[in-house]
Amino acid sequence: MGTKTWFHHDGGPFTKAEQAAALAPTIDEVKEAKKQIDRYHKYLQSWIEASEDLDRFLAPFLDQADTKSFGNAINLMNDNERLKLQRLVNAATEPVRPFTPYVF
Repeated sequence: MGTKTWFHHDGGPFTKAEQAAALAPTIDEVKEAKKQIDRYHKYLQSWIEASEDLDRFLAPFLDQADTKSFGNAINLMNDNERLKLQRLVNAATEPVRPFTPYVF
C-alpha cells in the first residue's frame, strides 16, 4: 500500500491542513482550476505547433525572394510582419513553461 503523505514539487511534505484543503475544493474552485488547466493546454498546443506556424508564416516571403534566405525574407516584411515573426521565433525557441496556478 502506498504512502498517505503528499509532497510539494520541492520535496517538502504537505501539512495536514494543506492536504485537507486539497481534498475539499468548492465547485467554484474546481471550475477555476479547470479554466487554468484549459488555458495551459492551449499554451502547450501553441508551443507544440510553433515551428510549423513559423514555417507557414515564412513560406510566402521565401517564395517572393530571388535568393531563398531568412535575411531576404525579412527584408520583404513590414514592421507588423517582423513583430509577428519575432513572436513566432520566440515561441519556437523558448522552453516550455511548467504549469503554475494563476499564471495561465
